[in-house]
Amino acid sequence: MHRVCFLLKVRPERLAEYKERHKAVWPEMLAALRETGWHNYSLFLRDDGLLVGYLETSDFQASLRGMASRGVNERWQREMAPFFEALEGRHPDEGMLALEEVFHLD
Repeated sequence: MHRVCFLLKVRPERLAEYKERHKAVWPEMLAALRETGWHNYSLFLRDDGLLVGYLETSDFQASLRGMASRGVNERWQREMAPFFEALEGRHPDEGMLALEEVFHLD
């Protein structure tokens, strides 16, 4: 299992609504994430909009491709795109900046 950590930037004026939207993620979206190999998936949000995502998966690129093939992902990404800075026309899942893991305790 590979650990993946990524960054995005939520627009500060949209923080409250972004948090509200994630209290009620569509059941169809949750199922798609699970079915495409997103495990132990978490999002962390700093007050200035820095979003840190973490997940575990056997193959991150395959998990991204699996989600890209789902209609529910297209709808979710389209609705979420206005919440983010610096996407330059991409969907949020295409603008994630993956970080290199340099240490893990276990």
